[in-house]
This record gives sequence, C-alpha cells and structure tokens, in this order.
Amino acid sequence: MRELRAEGLVKAYRERRRIPGRPRLGGTGADYLVLKDINLHLKGGEFTCILGPSGCGKSTLLRILAGFDRPTSGRVLIDGEPVRGPSPRHIFVFQEDGLFPWMTARENVAVGARFIPDPAERERRIREYLDLVGLEGFEEHYPHQLSGGMRRRAEVARALITNPEILFMDEPFGALDFVTRLQMREEMVNVHLMFETTLLFITHDIDEALHLGDRIVVLSDRPAEVKANISLPFPHPRDLGSGELADLRREIYFLMGLHAAL
Repeated sequence: MRELRAEGLVKAYRERRRIPGRPRLGGTGADYLVLKDINLHLKGGEFTCILGPSGCGKSTLLRILAGFDRPTSGRVLIDGEPVRGPSPRHIFVFQEDGLFPWMTARENVAVGARFIPDPAERERRIREYLDLVGLEGFEEHYPHQLSGGMRRRAEVARALITNPEILFMDEPFGALDFVTRLQMREEMVNVHLMFETTLLFITHDIDEALHLGDRIVVLSDRPAEVKANISLPFPHPRDLGSGELADLRREIYFLMGLHAAL
C-alpha cells in the first residue's frame, strides 16, 4: 500500500494569445494557472475521491500525481521517493474507452497479465478477474459487442490483474447511464474492499464521491486549490440521506457553491 504526498503543486500553461478572464501567473501576461499550491497527503490503501467542478484541473492534477505530466513547481512523493514519470506499478484508467478494439474482452485483460510467466496460471488469473467484474460468458466478445458498463468492467479487470500499487481513475463512469453507473459504484467499493489498493478517483459528482470514498479532496474552480480534505469513516453500503452523511453532503454542496441545488 503506497502513501502519496503532493507538496506545493503549481501548474501553469503558456498560451499563444491572451484569453480574457483567465488568471495569469506572476503578472507576465502570458501564463495562466491551472493548479495553485496543491498540498495533499493520501494514505496507503485509501480510496480517495478528488471532487471539483468541471474544468477546474482535476484531470491535470491526476496526470501529475501519476507521473504523466510535470508540475511547473512543487513535487509528488510516493513513499518518500520523488515521482519522475509513469510507473508500470501505477495504473491509469482514462475517461475514454481504453480497450483495444481488435481484441476480445479476454485478450484485452490478457494484456495486463503478460507478466505472469506460467501460461496455465496466466489463463486462470484472466478467468478469475473476468468473473470478478461480472464478464463471465462475454470473454470472447469484442468491445463493439459489449455495453458501456461491460467495457468499463473489462478495463477495471485489466488494471487489477497487474496488481497495481496505485490505481488512478479519471471519471471512469462519466459516459455511463445512471443505472449502470450505480452498479459500477457498488462494484468498485467491493473491489477496493477486496484488494485494498491505493486508489485515486476523479469525479464531479458529489454523491458518487460520498458513496465511494474513504477520503474526499474538494477542489475550487480554476485555478484549483484544496478547499477541503475530508475523511469518511463510514461503513459500506452508505445511506446518503441519514445522519452525518446527510450533513456532510450538505456541507460539500455549500463548499462548491451549490446552495440552490439542495
């Protein structure tokens, strides 16, 4: 289980032309801020949801934490070691479909299992993980033959079979219908309880974060700052309409300026 720290993260981009309303960095007139002094301490084995409005820089932050992008200043540490780039032990699930369209569900999951040297053990693990995410009977289907939820399940299986130390997920359920999204939430809770992988999950859905997270990091609008870092010591399944969770839900709505939505 890996512990992750972000210290003083700033991310600014150089733009070719001035766009009115964008905050500038240091009065240069050329750079604009996406992230502003982000500090985080995420414990190993936690399911952390990073919550914020659309376009605030959540995905940029996740890419920096995973080593796919570099901050303008500040640093990311995993177990005290600086992150200098992506790692095969840290798996990223993107917003878009990431399955290879010319491969079946089984073959896609097998990509993550190629490190297992024994062929019989490799096939056993592939079947195990396909069954775990509810794809038994769909192993030989191609992505275009699977529903959106099934494709997401296959991606989760491919990620988990690598036994990742950290799993980064960038709004993985954003394109799913409401019912499938609820089903995937329950499956992710069960998967996390089973594997206890350190998991960072991007969302702009308050209820999704409350359903899933051991911790919620609330970001402001751009340039993103940490508005709150909230621990959720509540067992699963969770009833968002009861007691402390209902109060916390109301608090997060107010933090995000959504008073009229309550």
